[in-house]
Amino acid sequence: MRPILPTLFISHGAPTLLIDPVPTRDFLLTLGANMERPRAIVCISAHWTTRVPTATHTTQPDLIYDFGGFPDELYRMTYPAPGDPALAERITQLLENHDIEASRDVTRGLDHGAWVPLKLMYPHADIPVVQLSVQPHLSPAHHMAIGAALRPLREEGVLILGSGSATHNLRDFFGRAIDAPPQPYAKEFDDWLCKAVEINDRDSLLDYRNTGPNALANHPTPEHFLPLFVAMGAGDAGKVLHRAFTYGVISMGAFAWE
Repeated sequence: MRPILPTLFISHGAPTLLIDPVPTRDFLLTLGANMERPRAIVCISAHWTTRVPTATHTTQPDLIYDFGGFPDELYRMTYPAPGDPALAERITQLLENHDIEASRDVTRGLDHGAWVPLKLMYPHADIPVVQLSVQPHLSPAHHMAIGAALRPLREEGVLILGSGSATHNLRDFFGRAIDAPPQPYAKEFDDWLCKAVEINDRDSLLDYRNTGPNALANHPTPEHFLPLFVAMGAGDAGKVLHRAFTYGVISMGAFAWE
């Protein structure tokens, strides 16, 4: 009998997370080794937005270098993890069984919200990966319902991994040093988020725009926060795994739900 896997939300930062000597890189390098090895991974990435939840049905997904102006070595990196069309179909069916309209994509590869953290967590690229999209025009409750529908996957050896950012104000990080101290507005939201996860205050989290301090300053757009609700919806009690900041305004927080 397989153990029931936790669900995760991690902050993936910039693609340079792969080469920057920062605490979050060190954290992700050990995270995979410290967990039960999954048979497959479904990664909900902030960098794929669609009208309805859509799963990648590719056998060997390509990498999407969906970024520009970074060091050349990042564009030479590979992550040849296989896909899993059978798992993608299982995801689609679970969603449809819960009256959530879903779709399939037979061409899309893995964007950097998926392959960058996975390259650190599971560097051998030997675990199948299916990517699942987010819907920024829909609510946190919609994304939590997606997680609830996917909950059975945890008993099937599948790791449900939300990949986004605990805070994500890109307009405010320019000109700051990578090791700049956290700005008060960002730290206040991060403190609130960590406490809400730890006490399982789902009502406050779902209404984060109103209950989270400086919520719109930290998330001017919602796509990087929505993967958290998928992971939370598939799990029960939450805990903080990692806390760190980059550029003073980007929280690299990571959480797990048992």
